Amino acid sequence: MKRRTFLQSLICLPIALTVQRQASAQSASVNIEPFVLTEQEWRQRLTPEQFYILREEGTERAFSSALNDEKRKGIFHCAGCGLELFSSEMKYDSGTGWPSFFTVIEGHIETQLDFKLIYPRTEYHCARCGGHQGHVFNDGPKPTGQRWCNNGLALKFVAS
Repeated sequence: MKRRTFLQSLICLPIALTVQRQASAQSASVNIEPFVLTEQEWRQRLTPEQFYILREEGTERAFSSALNDEKRKGIFHCAGCGLELFSSEMKYDSGTGWPSFFTVIEGHIETQLDFKLIYPRTEYHCARCGGHQGHVFNDGPKPTGQRWCNNGLALKFVAS
């Protein structure tokens, strides 16, 4: 490990722990039956783009998802297993180019720290299938102050 990377991790660690503590309140798990498939089964179930996002923790281009502009009432489900993750009442326009929500359906999301960009971010996944959804940030609107920034291809919207 390079000295610079080591020093950056020491500086970022207190921030990361604070973010992780805040996000862990959202990941309190309810009793959800796991949804497990082999890699081949996932590849058959998902498009190549969805596989990249959900199974390989990829990110779609900003402003590329039709769900970013979705304004109807309904529920946003995990595209991998169908678990309900967000309601339309939780959605807002963050201006970032990805569907964004100020909270989640309790117990349906799990979080973990992500250091892919050197500095720590809180990444979140579907609690049932482990599919990567996006990252949560502390720059959202009231009442939570959170922005759950989601990949549109990781979601399926069902209008009510």
